[in-house]
Amino acid sequence: MKQFEVPSFYRSELITNIKNRRREEDKLKKDFTPTLLDYGNIQIYLARHFGFCYGVENAIEIAFKTIEENKGKRIFLLSEMIHNPQVNEDLKKMGVIFLQDTYGKQLIPFDSILSTDVVIIPAFGTTLDVEKKLRAKGVTIDNWNTTCPFVEKVWNRSEQIAKKGYSIVVHGKPKHEETRATFSHASAHTPTVIVNDMQEAERIGMYVTKQLDESDFYEEFKGRFSEGFDILKDLQRIGVVNQTTQLASDTQAISDYLKNVMVEFYQLNSDTVHERFADTRDTLCYATNDNQSAVMGMLEIEADIAIVVGGSNSSNTSHLVEMCEAKLTTYFIDAASKILSKNEIINRSWKTKSERIIGNFLPNKNPIKVLMTSGASCPDAVVEKVIERLVSFYK
Repeated sequence: MKQFEVPSFYRSELITNIKNRRREEDKLKKDFTPTLLDYGNIQIYLARHFGFCYGVENAIEIAFKTIEENKGKRIFLLSEMIHNPQVNEDLKKMGVIFLQDTYGKQLIPFDSILSTDVVIIPAFGTTLDVEKKLRAKGVTIDNWNTTCPFVEKVWNRSEQIAKKGYSIVVHGKPKHEETRATFSHASAHTPTVIVNDMQEAERIGMYVTKQLDESDFYEEFKGRFSEGFDILKDLQRIGVVNQTTQLASDTQAISDYLKNVMVEFYQLNSDTVHERFADTRDTLCYATNDNQSAVMGMLEIEADIAIVVGGSNSSNTSHLVEMCEAKLTTYFIDAASKILSKNEIINRSWKTKSERIIGNFLPNKNPIKVLMTSGASCPDAVVEKVIERLVSFYK
């Protein structure tokens, strides 16, 4: 895989050596057992896969090169490049100005953009409407587009199945930048609707099978279906794609459920199912799969607590926290500074995003066993600092 030029201050010599050794010993990536860092009184089990993914490293490389090559110009970021507070703060310190917040709220009006300005597209991509506005201002956005190649793969797959007459169901968080971008690109080619979870997928299934009145659909999914969407005909042939940072198991479950709905309602078999349902399994992101599989492997260890490191609004990180919480006490932090002492930690809820201080978070045991992973937008250097902070409390 391509090696990217990422600033050294995001790297960790410790973790780089660990990852290189694991990669050499497990070239086919079939071993999802964690790596044990044994410090005596505290044992830290690092997930087999964690940290920067291909798309994030690609985005960071392009962004920092763009800043270096365009000194003297105004440089804008459409929104957060990735969901990591350290990286986004570093870009701000280098003079980069954010045009929108993570939910698409305008911070700087597009009218103020000049053709001589630089506008970087974040790793999540953006909508066709925003692209059109920037091009109309004379901005050559193709030069500074950091959209993840695996997000673009979803867009391409959507276009392919759209040409075959399928509508698109997008499994994603409706307000997330990537979901908004994918919805925009998919709906340019075919009727498209967004579902957030299995419960909403089941509602779609009930509309397909006429168990619900079609008129209710337009209110229930308001703001999440493409213009001109016709519930009576646009759910007769469908394919499912996803926001790449969703839980892979959730997307697969939604896809399997809707496929079974079509099979039963239209009385299809394995030879005819393609008449109503498109195969889109190849839109799942490899890094999301690897990181989630690594957490499953890590959770086989009998441990005391888990710590997940990453940005508060990082979707893929939140899902890792969700997975860990189902098994044991888990703490979600974005920096070593959130560990106040051996007795206190500032923990973030992955559901509400609120923070609160938790006391006595490290059990009084010897040795204490800690599981640890991080999100795809979290620098390894941050993880190393968390490890150093924990180890500092013990001999």
